[in-house]
Amino acid sequence: MSTPMGPPNRGMDVTRRPVLRSYDDYVSAQKAVDTLSDEGFPVQNVAIVGVDVRIVESVLGRLTWGRAATSGMFTGAWFGMAIGLFVGLFSGTSDGLLPLVGLGLLYGAAFGIVWGLVSHALTGGKRDFVSRQQLQASRYDVLCEQAVIGEARRILGLGATGPPEPPGPTATAPTASAVETVSDAVSETTDGGGFPPATA
Repeated sequence: MSTPMGPPNRGMDVTRRPVLRSYDDYVSAQKAVDTLSDEGFPVQNVAIVGVDVRIVESVLGRLTWGRAATSGMFTGAWFGMAIGLFVGLFSGTSDGLLPLVGLGLLYGAAFGIVWGLVSHALTGGKRDFVSRQQLQASRYDVLCEQAVIGEARRILGLGATGPPEPPGPTATAPTASAVETVSDAVSETTDGGGFPPATA
């Protein structure tokens, strides 16, 4: 049965938690956490950490004046349409919804074209290309608190056994050399008269 431990402290370093399992992609790590959540596991004790993260930038093409205007037009059109729809819904008249959405679309597209051209002009030719950036990691570690890692392993079918416990102190038998050293010391003390006679 799960034992919620509450949300982690803001100053806590979650990367110090033991590794529950490592995955090659983020989708698999997310699926594992979803499985834990579906089973009622306290997922606030779990973290997903990307290891060896790098930024990958894919260049899509050259940024021309036409491309800058087109990109700005689509962005402004979506924004203007959303504004027109928002105003139309709260205007109280159903007949004015479509005209407001259409006007918002047109004005937004026009503003987007101007904004795209101005933004491209302000770059001064320093970034004349269009790209897409994404973060990639070599692997994704799912970390879990030590107190509940056994239950998490059981839910994911990894076995309920956690990391081995540190070995405790064990008594060891004396070696032959140690026994001989003690025997020699006792014999030297006896022969030299080191023990005084007992007196009544």
